[in-house]
Amino acid sequence: MLPTGRSSSAAWAAKTRREIRETGAADGSVVVVPVGSIEQHGHHLPVATDTLLADAVAHRGAERAADDVPVLVTPPVWSGFSPHHTSLGGTLTLELEDLLAVLEDVADSALESGFDGICFVNGHGGNASIIDNVVSTVGKSHPDAEVTGLTYFQLAEPFIDEIRESDVGGMAHGGEFETSLLLHLHPDLVTMAEADAEYLDEPYERGTQDLLVGGALSTYREFEEYSASGAIGDPSLASAEKGEELFDRLGDELADVFRSVSEQAR
Repeated sequence: MLPTGRSSSAAWAAKTRREIRETGAADGSVVVVPVGSIEQHGHHLPVATDTLLADAVAHRGAERAADDVPVLVTPPVWSGFSPHHTSLGGTLTLELEDLLAVLEDVADSALESGFDGICFVNGHGGNASIIDNVVSTVGKSHPDAEVTGLTYFQLAEPFIDEIRESDVGGMAHGGEFETSLLLHLHPDLVTMAEADAEYLDEPYERGTQDLLVGGALSTYREFEEYSASGAIGDPSLASAEKGEELFDRLGDELADVFRSVSEQAR
């Protein structure tokens, strides 16, 4: 899968084995693994939303860092940990242990090509704790590699108030944030006439309030307890222009991360 249907100079899948080995042998080389999900996103966004966005942002960051970092982006790991979405249909989920094992295997085999560092770029909130865990397990088994991971949308926290129009709760699942990015990257996959969503209403004030506003408390609920449509937030405020700015600035943020990983890996 390549971002927005375009070829990418950083795409692992488009390289020969020799080209991959040559990149991996370069000083400070970094392999990037996008991690997404296939889960319902209401009536207006595709079930591949998290995978499409993690993949696209990972490629944009790699392209922006390519002059400074020997970097390749693997095909995305498309299935995540999404049991809380299954009751609404359309969701394909792995068990937590299986996803962790898949990510460990991808990392083990990618690092066999000589890369000095690896960065998991996650696009699904339900995967966040697994990303933290796989950084630890892969780091333990590959002590000579620089092993890192992040959830890409958290990189928007420093600048999001310059872009968002929704109140807290409006940039949640299928809300202003994700819908704007999809309108920019894949407008043919967005059906705005079906954008039926509601603001996130989490009863615990110390719980998660938004993609970009979170508290210390975790809880578990079936997603339909939050939203009848399966979408949360305010997609009515989304636009391709906001999506373009988000994509551009997220690419810059991620490029800085890749440069830092490369420097630490040298």
